[in-house]
Amino acid sequence: MGKSFLLFFLFICADITAQDSLKTVTAEKGDGIYSLLRKNGVNPSKFYNAFVEANKAKLTEEEFLKIGETYFIPDTTVLSKVKNVNLSAFREYPIFGEDFARIDSLSNRLKGNIYYLVSGHGGPDPGAVENYNGKLIAEDEYAYDITLRLARELISHGAEVFLIIKDENDGIRDSRRLELDTDEVTYPNKEIPLSQLARLKQRVKVINKLYKENLDKYQRLLVTHVDSRSKGTNIDVFFYHHEKSKNGKRLAESIHQTFLKKYAKFQPNRGYQGTFEDRSSLYLVKKTLPAMVYIEVGNIRSEKDQRRILDPDNRQALAKWISEGVIVDFEASTSFDK
Repeated sequence: MGKSFLLFFLFICADITAQDSLKTVTAEKGDGIYSLLRKNGVNPSKFYNAFVEANKAKLTEEEFLKIGETYFIPDTTVLSKVKNVNLSAFREYPIFGEDFARIDSLSNRLKGNIYYLVSGHGGPDPGAVENYNGKLIAEDEYAYDITLRLARELISHGAEVFLIIKDENDGIRDSRRLELDTDEVTYPNKEIPLSQLARLKQRVKVINKLYKENLDKYQRLLVTHVDSRSKGTNIDVFFYHHEKSKNGKRLAESIHQTFLKKYAKFQPNRGYQGTFEDRSSLYLVKKTLPAMVYIEVGNIRSEKDQRRILDPDNRQALAKWISEGVIVDFEASTSFDK
C-alpha cells in the first residue's frame, strides 16, 4: 500500500459510517492551510500532508485554499492511535519553530546536495525598515522567514542545508507583521558585527570554508534580500549571478523561468517583469566560491509589494517556487564546477 493512499485511507476511516460525518470547515479570505489547521486545533506541522491528501481535489496546484470551498479536517485522534504505521518519513528541526519543526520527506531529488542559504542583514542591521499600520517592519525578518521556508522545501527533497544566518527563537512565523529583534547570528554561532563590510566578510569566510570542506559534493548558494526603493516603485522578483559563472547563470535562469511559468498560470493578465542578470559588483556575488543566485523578492516600501512580502502564504509560495527552480537547475546540471 503506497504512503499517499495509506494517508488517505486512514483519514477517511476516521468515521467508518460516512465521510460526511467528518469535521469540515469553509476557507475564508486570508486562510492558508497552516492557519486553517491551527484555528481548528490541529498541529499543521504533523498533519499538513494528511490534510493535503484528503483535500487535494479542492486545492490549487500550489496547495492554496480556495475561498468559500469546504475542506475536511484530519481526525488527529484516529491518526495518532494508529500503531506500527509510518505515516511518512520525517525529521525534526527545532530551528523552524514548534509548528514547522517536522519536515516530511517528499523525495530524494536533491539527496547529497548542499545548499547554503543567506538571508540579508540581521543582528545589529535590520536592513530596509518601513512603517506598517503604525509599527515598524524590517527587511531582515521577512528575508529570514522566506529563507527558513525555502530551507524546509529543500530538506524535504533530501538536500543538506546550511543556514548561514540564523535565529534560534524566531522560527517560521505565520503572521503579517514580524517582530523586530537583533539576536540573529552567523553560522555556526558567531555574533554579527556592526560594520557592514565586516558582516559581509564574515559571511564570505564561513561560506567559502564550508565550500572547501565539501568539494566532492554538489554545492549552491542562495541569498535572499528584500529591496528598498521609493514608495511608488513596485518590483517583481529579480535574480542576480556572477558574470563568469555558467552554473550560477543557469541557477538564476532556472528559478527565473519557474517564476515566469507560475505568473503566466496564476496571474496571466498581470505580466511579470522580473529578470535574471549578472551583478558581479555585489560583494557576496563577487567573493563567494559556490555557484550562486542573489534574489530580491520585492520593495518593502511599496504597498503592492508588501502584499507579496507580508502575506505568509505568499512567502510560502515564494519559497516553493524558488525550490522548484533549484530542482530544475540540479536535474539539468552536468558539472559541479562554478
